[in-house]
Amino acid sequence: MKVTVVGAGNVGATCANVLSHNETANEIILLDIKEGIAEGKAIDIWQTSPIGLSDSRIHGVTSDYNATADSDIVVITSGMPRKPGMSRDDLIATNAAIVKEVTENIMKHSPDTILVVVSNPLDVMTYQAFLSAGVDSKKVFGMAGILDTARYRAFLSGALNVSPKDIQAVLMGGHGDTMVPLPRYTTVGGIPVTELINEEDLNAIIERTKFGGGEIVKLLGTSAWYAPGEAAAQMVEAIARDQKRVFPVCTWLQGEYGLKDIYLGVPVVLGKNGIEKIIELDLNSEEKALLNDSAGAVRKVLDVLDGMDI
Repeated sequence: MKVTVVGAGNVGATCANVLSHNETANEIILLDIKEGIAEGKAIDIWQTSPIGLSDSRIHGVTSDYNATADSDIVVITSGMPRKPGMSRDDLIATNAAIVKEVTENIMKHSPDTILVVVSNPLDVMTYQAFLSAGVDSKKVFGMAGILDTARYRAFLSGALNVSPKDIQAVLMGGHGDTMVPLPRYTTVGGIPVTELINEEDLNAIIERTKFGGGEIVKLLGTSAWYAPGEAAAQMVEAIARDQKRVFPVCTWLQGEYGLKDIYLGVPVVLGKNGIEKIIELDLNSEEKALLNDSAGAVRKVLDVLDGMDI
């Protein structure tokens, strides 16, 4: 199993580190355009192997796509990070050009690979990768829902003073302020969350989740990386080990939930073929309205990309 992570910044390096420690792949390639960055971080990660007892071989390269040849899975984290006061939409033009170039180079050397997109704005960058890859959409999808759900579950864990291990949740829609957490599908040890927390406090957690990325940007001056990197690594593991995990993933919808020709976060089964199945929940009228609102916001961004000469 060979996995490539494109972009050796905070998110990419964190993802590669988790993959190495978990021995998800025999070989991991970390690629970046900045001379020495990927090489240095790969050596640093490799030097943890005797401590963490990992056999995964990791190599760093600068703009050498030949080294990525025959990758089974590629994680794309490349792009300009989000800065304070900058919306995800502000990143479209710059990052779409980067994702296009990266995707085309990856597909030249690994035409059968599965692409996991992490670059922001997530929904539209996944769409750009899909357009550039020219392969079945089940092999091109984005990491968003796992991160957003993790934030939601972490906030709930703190509020309820219970282990985050026991909290399960579903979150749908776009990656951003219009995401749709679903309390009706949120449980704590199998108990509906609505039996454990009042509506006002739950709504406050939902709102914090929607702006969870922005909260970290304000504090750090840049985007988060530990949780996004680990979330991407979890998706890679589900594919590499054919785990058939049920995750919220940004995927191409063709009629599911009444939506067509749009990348949006919905629950899927993730396995060796990528998206094995899209799960359609029986949403109530309020949930459908929220999802449609989120889809409308995402579609506006996709339309912006379609109007660009990239």
